[in-house]
Amino acid sequence: MNPKTKIYFGPPIHVLTEGQNNTLEISGKLNRTAERYMEIMKDHGLELAESERACLTQICDFGFMAPYEIRELPIDVRMTKFEAEGLDKECLAQKLEAASIADLISVVEDLGF
Repeated sequence: MNPKTKIYFGPPIHVLTEGQNNTLEISGKLNRTAERYMEIMKDHGLELAESERACLTQICDFGFMAPYEIRELPIDVRMTKFEAEGLDKECLAQKLEAASIADLISVVEDLGF
């Protein structure tokens, strides 16, 4: 069990816990959501070559990526000037287009963004 900590309730957490006033209910909702999220991350993602990972790292390197930006990764891959040995940008873009949003989010999370 971790000690209590204060957290900032940004808009997503506010929406998630809207209508709940009891601290235990809110804590339970956040913990259930985090547990389910971690399970999704275990079961999703894409097999990527090192050159593909390097390309996506370059694209994501500005920091936080909103869900709409994650959905636009195929466009970003096609537009990037990044080059690496063995990188086929069109193949990577197609792989990303075929992926679910859970797979794309898992990739971005795995890259540390």
